[in-house]
Amino acid sequence: MIDRILAKRIVPVVVLDDAESAAPLAEALLAGGLDIMEITFRTAAAEESIRSIATSFPEVLVGAGTLLTPEQAQRAKDAGAVFGLAPGLNPEVIKTARAAGLEFSPGVMTPSDIEAALSLDCKLLKFFPAGAAGGPGMLKALAGPYAHTGVKFIPTGGISSANLADYLALPVVAAIGGSWMVDKKLVAEGKWDEITRLTKEALAAAS
Repeated sequence: MIDRILAKRIVPVVVLDDAESAAPLAEALLAGGLDIMEITFRTAAAEESIRSIATSFPEVLVGAGTLLTPEQAQRAKDAGAVFGLAPGLNPEVIKTARAAGLEFSPGVMTPSDIEAALSLDCKLLKFFPAGAAGGPGMLKALAGPYAHTGVKFIPTGGISSANLADYLALPVVAAIGGSWMVDKKLVAEGKWDEITRLTKEALAAAS
């Protein structure tokens, strides 16, 4: 999973209100060259959307985001998610995800958060909310005392095509999480060609 994330360096953060949109969205991302996506557990359609993509598009590395409880982590795994993420660090969620065989990246923002994650043997971490927490400057500062541990970050929150290069220039950043190429309005209006175009543009910028 980490190798595939490192290869693309972009994880689209998807919020789906209708599971019927899952398949055409996966097709649009694949057409743009991206075979990874995170579907957040913020809506009732999340679980069915993950199941749909896992079943119909086995070539897509599908993950579940905003996993706030152990029960959500188990449901995400049962639906076919290969990886999970959360905005914060909950040891019980990490424990459940690990027992279920779900690769999991807890959210961190401070040195104490990072040390808590390392104590639980988590080294691929979501840095959230990236923009509000200091952006690339904060990550560069955190890299000083922690890069040697092997920790890597997926900053999410406030990232766009305009600033993704600033994050990806940091060796401690594995990938960025962004939603501009899968904006809810684009999905709701079925603008799949535009999503494909934005995806290609983002991948070109990331490379």
